[in-house]
Amino acid sequence: MTQREWTPQDYLTLLRRWRVLIIISAVAGAILAYGVSRFLPNRYKSESTVLVGQPTVPPEFVKQVGSNDVNERLATMKQEILSRTHLEPVIRQFGLYSQDVDRVSMDQLVTRFQSAIRVTPILGLAESGSFKMPGFAVSVVWDNPRTAQELCATVTSMFIQEDIKKRQGMSEDTTQFLAQQLSEAKAKLDEQDAKLADFEAHHMGSLPDEQQSTLGYLSGLYSQLDAATQALTRAQLDKSLAMSTLQQEIAAREASRTGKNPETFGQELAQLQTQLATLQAKYTDDYPDVVKAKIEIEALKKKMAESSDEMKDATGLDDKSKMEPLQFTQLRAQIRTDDQIISDKTKQEERIQEQIKIAQARIAQVPGIEQQYKALTRDYQTALEFYKELLNKQAQSAMSTELVRRQEGQQFQLLDPANLPDKPDFPNRPEFALGGLGGGLAFGLGLAFLLEMRDTSLRTERDVETSLQLPVLAMVPAIGHLSGKKGKPAVSQLIANSDLGVGAGA
Repeated sequence: MTQREWTPQDYLTLLRRWRVLIIISAVAGAILAYGVSRFLPNRYKSESTVLVGQPTVPPEFVKQVGSNDVNERLATMKQEILSRTHLEPVIRQFGLYSQDVDRVSMDQLVTRFQSAIRVTPILGLAESGSFKMPGFAVSVVWDNPRTAQELCATVTSMFIQEDIKKRQGMSEDTTQFLAQQLSEAKAKLDEQDAKLADFEAHHMGSLPDEQQSTLGYLSGLYSQLDAATQALTRAQLDKSLAMSTLQQEIAAREASRTGKNPETFGQELAQLQTQLATLQAKYTDDYPDVVKAKIEIEALKKKMAESSDEMKDATGLDDKSKMEPLQFTQLRAQIRTDDQIISDKTKQEERIQEQIKIAQARIAQVPGIEQQYKALTRDYQTALEFYKELLNKQAQSAMSTELVRRQEGQQFQLLDPANLPDKPDFPNRPEFALGGLGGGLAFGLGLAFLLEMRDTSLRTERDVETSLQLPVLAMVPAIGHLSGKKGKPAVSQLIANSDLGVGAGA
C-alpha cells in the first residue's frame, strides 16, 4: 500500500473496512471527555462592559489635558490595576485563597488572581471606515458565581475610579506646572521690559524708530538757525546804520559849534561800519578782513574823539551838561535795542548750533544703537510670545481640570454592570464531549491508516501489479468456500504474464 499512490476509492475502501474501529474510537473519546469534564471544578464567569463617554463640551472649544487614545490609557491602567499594589487589598478584602495564604507567597497568589481577570477591548467601526475602541469589557472567572460578580464589579470600579483620579491629577499637576512656568515667564518678561525701557530712556532720539523724527527736528533747527542768522544780520546792519547816523549828527553839531566840518570823518566812519556789517554777516570775527575793518574803525573813532575834544576845549562846553536833542536820544535807544537783539540772537544761534550738534551725534549713533535695540526687542518679543502661549495653555488646562472635576470630559462609563452567572463557564460539557468525539475520530482514523499500512494482503489487481511489477492476464472470481465454513470466501486465482513465461500467483 505504501508503494503506490492513493486514490479517493482507496480512502473509501479504508473507511468501509475499518468503520467499526473508527466509530468505537470516536464514541469512546466523547464518553471519556465528558466523564473527565464531570470531575473538573466549575468556574463561573462574570463580565461587565465599560464605554468611553464623549465629553459634553466639544474638544475644539476646550482641549483636554492628557492623551485621548483609549488604547494607551487602558494599557497603562491595566498594568497599574493588575499590579500587586491594587490586587493584594482585594485578595485580603474578599479572603481569596484562604486555604493557601499560609503556604503560598503573596506574589504567587497575585499571579493566580491576575490569570482570572481578563480585560478585552471592544472594537467598533468609525464613520471613516477605520476601527476604534468605544469601550472595553472586564471579566473575572471564579469558582463561586456570587464571588465572581463581586470581584468583577470591584475590578471594574477600580478602572473607572483610577481613570478619574489619573485624569484629574494630571490636569491639576499640569495647571500647577503651567502656573509656575507662567510666573517665571512673567518675571523674565518684566526684566526684558525694564531693560528695553531703560535703553529707550538713555538713547531717546537715537532709536531706529525715531530717526525720521530726529531728521525732521534737525531740519527745523537748520531753519531756526537761518532765521536767527538773518535776524542777527539785520540787527547788526541797523545798529551800524544808527551808529553812523548818530556819529554824523554829533559831528555836524560839533562842527556847527566850532565852525569845523567833520563830514569827512562821518562819511568815512559810516562806510567802514557798513563794510564791517557786511563782512560779519559772511565771516567770523577772526577773519582778516573783519579784523582789519575793526582796526580802521577804532582808528577813525579815535581821530573823531580827538577832534571832538578839541572842539570842546575851544567852546568850553560839556555834552553831559547840555541836553541832547530828541533825535540823538532816539538813535541811542535804537542802538541799545539793536545791541539787545544782537545779544539775544547770538545766544539763540549758539543754542541752536549746540542742539544741531546733539541731533547730528544722535543720528550718527543710530547704526550702532539699532543693533542693540533689535537684540533687546527680539528678546522682549520672544519673552512676550512665550508668556502669551503659557497664559493660553494655563487657561485651557484650568478649563480642562474643571471639566474633569465636573465629570463632563471624556471618561469611562459603566454600560453593563457585572452579571451574576447562572451556569458555569467552565467546563462546558457539550464542548468537552464534541472535543472528545473529534479526538476519538482522529485517533480512530490514524489507527486505521496505520493498520492499513502494515497490512500486506493483495486484494485488487492494482495491489498485484504494484507488488509483482507484472501485468495481470486474468482474474478468477471466488467460486466457493475452501474450508466449507459459511462466510469465508475462497482464494481467488490470478494469472500474471512475464517476459520469462507464465506464472500463477495466489
